[in-house]
Amino acid sequence: MVCKECSGVNTLLDIIISGLTVGALYAVGTVALSVLWGNLGMLNMAHGAMLGIGGYSSYVLVNSFDLPWWLGLPCGMAGGLVVGLLLYYLIVRWMFEKPEFTLNIIIATIGVALLFESLTVNFFGGQGQKQPFIFEGFIRLGKSTLPYQTLVIIGASVVLMLIVGGILRRTNMGLVIRASAQDRAAASLMGVPTRKVMAQVMALAGVVTAVSGVMVTSLTTLHPSVGHDPMLRALIFCCVAGLGNINGAVYVAFALGLFEMTIQYTVAAQFGLPTVLGLVILLLIWRPEGLFGHARVSHS
Repeated sequence: MVCKECSGVNTLLDIIISGLTVGALYAVGTVALSVLWGNLGMLNMAHGAMLGIGGYSSYVLVNSFDLPWWLGLPCGMAGGLVVGLLLYYLIVRWMFEKPEFTLNIIIATIGVALLFESLTVNFFGGQGQKQPFIFEGFIRLGKSTLPYQTLVIIGASVVLMLIVGGILRRTNMGLVIRASAQDRAAASLMGVPTRKVMAQVMALAGVVTAVSGVMVTSLTTLHPSVGHDPMLRALIFCCVAGLGNINGAVYVAFALGLFEMTIQYTVAAQFGLPTVLGLVILLLIWRPEGLFGHARVSHS
């Protein structure tokens, strides 16, 4: 009986550790997608590519200049910042005020994602690469272990989400971003530089996505299609939370991360994602506008 109780406690610890880790990873990626969706009305299908760019920026800069491992995160963030601004100035800026922006930007960013994947294969090959941002060691909790890397990921993810929330709620930059999101035409008439705001939002989303890329690849490996699965999950969590609801997306990411790990540990690993998707379908049937979203009334 004691052994069974110990086994149950260890399993519970493993579920909590794994659930919080994947929840933190999903939450950071979801925040970036939600920021663009909520403030620009833009579904960024290059989200996975930007995530990969963050991972590869860390890999290339740390290894090329023989930098300490911990500089991998700021290196990835720098790469994400550059890519976010490039995406704005080369694509979004020219399409934003055109008709059918919502549809056209989806097609354009799909093209960006395919281009990134092709270039990555050409430069780095299709094999996996090891992410240098790794904190070795672990803490032993009974028969379970808590890797230092997990603590780094959870801590960095929580700090970043608090920073993003603080920027959007408590700074002048956040004020103009929210004003532009609510009514862009009115904000422009009041003197808000809407184009500058859009560039800032793209830069912020690029940095946050890059952090997610560094964290994800520190647990797996770097490869050209590394962003596919995180992007799918980020899209799912945004829909479940309600489009553009950043706080709700974070809560959903952690909750579904814990739920998925529970299924994997108690049933089987291959049933984790299918069960999550089944739950998501039921939630969207019940609340089409999302758990934290609001129904919109359209007047013709």
